[in-house]
Amino acid sequence: MTLKEKTKAPIFSIPSTDKNNYSLKDSLGKYIVIYFYPKDDTPGCTIETNDFNKLLPKFKKLNCEIFGISKDSVNSHNKFRDKFKIKFNLLADEDLKVLKKYKVWGKKKFMGKEFMGILRTTFLIDKKGKIIKIWKNVRVKDHANEVLKTLHNFSFLSIKKVV
Repeated sequence: MTLKEKTKAPIFSIPSTDKNNYSLKDSLGKYIVIYFYPKDDTPGCTIETNDFNKLLPKFKKLNCEIFGISKDSVNSHNKFRDKFKIKFNLLADEDLKVLKKYKVWGKKKFMGKEFMGILRTTFLIDKKGKIIKIWKNVRVKDHANEVLKTLHNFSFLSIKKVV
């Protein structure tokens, strides 16, 4: 069964680069961007992470937190974070629990070979923990900007509903 927009995001708790376990429950009351990426310090993942990092102040203005998740260890995440001065937390899912809950662990093909890996996917979650939007098979170029635009439009519509 795949996850769908307008349904509750699965709750989880996993190790984070801030030295604590992060739980999705910690961010309820804010918008949340969770992007799943294959590997620290690889070309596509570095572009995607740096783009989210550059736009972080704009996400924060919209009351949104950003988290990157891969199966790399917290140690690997810390090196990656320090090298590129990433200002948000990266989450370590070494046992694939969250990857499987979010249905982003699957068959991939590369150079004619099939293997299991992380399907690059981003989730935008509202303040109550519902999935607003899912991006699958993400192309990293301009992706962070697209997520920001979607959040901006959604938060603007939410404000209009209240007024």
